[in-house]
Amino acid sequence: MCTPTVPVESAGAGTTQDSSPAIVFENVVMGFGGNPVLREVSFHLPRGETKAIFGVAGSGKSLILKLALGLIRPDSGRIIVLGQDITQMPEDELFKLRGKIGMVFQESALFDSLSVRENVAYRLTEEHGVYDDEIDRRVREALRFVELEHTLDLDPAELSGGMRRRVAIARAIITHPELLLYDSPTGGLDPVTSNTIIELIMKQRDVYKTSALLVTHRLQDAFTLATHEFDQKSNRMVPLPAGKQCQVPLSFLILRDGKITFDGDLHELAHTQDEYIKEYIS
Repeated sequence: MCTPTVPVESAGAGTTQDSSPAIVFENVVMGFGGNPVLREVSFHLPRGETKAIFGVAGSGKSLILKLALGLIRPDSGRIIVLGQDITQMPEDELFKLRGKIGMVFQESALFDSLSVRENVAYRLTEEHGVYDDEIDRRVREALRFVELEHTLDLDPAELSGGMRRRVAIARAIITHPELLLYDSPTGGLDPVTSNTIIELIMKQRDVYKTSALLVTHRLQDAFTLATHEFDQKSNRMVPLPAGKQCQVPLSFLILRDGKITFDGDLHELAHTQDEYIKEYIS
């Protein structure tokens, strides 16, 4: 996929000079109906970095994203997002904080009754109450980023699965968020289309330097992110030379039985002596 250059005016718009972590989980416990899902989970996501979260079905991967958004509250522990403790934060303050976060949902979660243009603009039109020239400019910019500006007036039903995911990414990045949350963005897609989506995630990471949590079932997605970078001159992702790490750090977090069994980079993952992790990544 050959993607267009990001407009200069918007490059880096989602970055911040704050040195505190983008996300901090401290001894977070969460369960349902007496059944624990997360057991004293602690980790942090540094600003500008990406963390890929893995685990078998039901291990709590998507739950971590919902907790980070403040959609549900933990049974105990503390969660800090963009420097703010959201554990007991009132809903009106959470709403303001979510304005700094972009979310790419499973299966895209586009509104079937709205056009691509209206889907991408949804948050901005909700905030401003009217679709004006500035919103139109930002919608086109976001769709240009995912190479789908020509779909402005199409309905989601007229798009392929991969195109819907790309529209979902455009909707998530239109506000130039400080934090992006991806919930299985390549789930159910064929390998070629999945690679296209990962290239867009990589482009967002390397051009905007946006902090991100990526939940995925595909180890290959994170391995590609860890071993490639987006080259703006050629407008495509390119493999890194052997032994070289991407300028934007990427780490791996693996959940097992409600606890974190691994949290480290690709080198540490490749040299782990943990038998469960070795089997998981084989």
